[in-house]
Amino acid sequence: MQTDCISAQLEFKGFDGHKVVAGFDGGAITSDAGALLLRHVDAAIGLFDRVAACFVDGRDRKCTVHSMRTLVGQRIAAIALGYEDVDDHDTLRHDPVLALLSERLTPKRQDCAVLAGKSTLNRLEHGRPGAPTRYHKIAYDAGALEALFVELFVDAHDRPPEEIVLDLDATDDPLHGHQEGRFFHGYYDGYCYLPLYIFCGR
Repeated sequence: MQTDCISAQLEFKGFDGHKVVAGFDGGAITSDAGALLLRHVDAAIGLFDRVAACFVDGRDRKCTVHSMRTLVGQRIAAIALGYEDVDDHDTLRHDPVLALLSERLTPKRQDCAVLAGKSTLNRLEHGRPGAPTRYHKIAYDAGALEALFVELFVDAHDRPPEEIVLDLDATDDPLHGHQEGRFFHGYYDGYCYLPLYIFCGR
């Protein structure tokens, strides 16, 4: 039986006069096309802007290459795509699909990529609560971040629920190698990760 190949392109929402298409002709290739879906989710609920608003940016604007929104969006998308380590971003900063999260196709300076590398994102992740300091230029408002999770949950409903019941459930994820963070769990009689899921209603 002959393979049925799809040669047509899929078109996504563009920006700044540019088209965004998924083609199968071997051009600029990425394995992270799921970031396009995250981009559409962000457009619907304004996630990146809302999270970025919880941070206080004390960096010098003249020397800043990557906006707070770009840093936050890049990190959220990477975690959602399975890149939990900041080290991954020295490669991901050149990914053509993740670059769409920054809403620009060319870097602000010639010696930089469109997205941030591990050092810049490390400063974001090691920001301190409160106001920026001389050595920690990025800070965050812990109360605003906590409130945002509740706001996003309530926004997902047609009308705010009168009562919220959370169901917490740990489920084993069996491992078959020597992955970092593995442990032996007696109940499941094997090595596993044990992620905690939180459900509310459906």
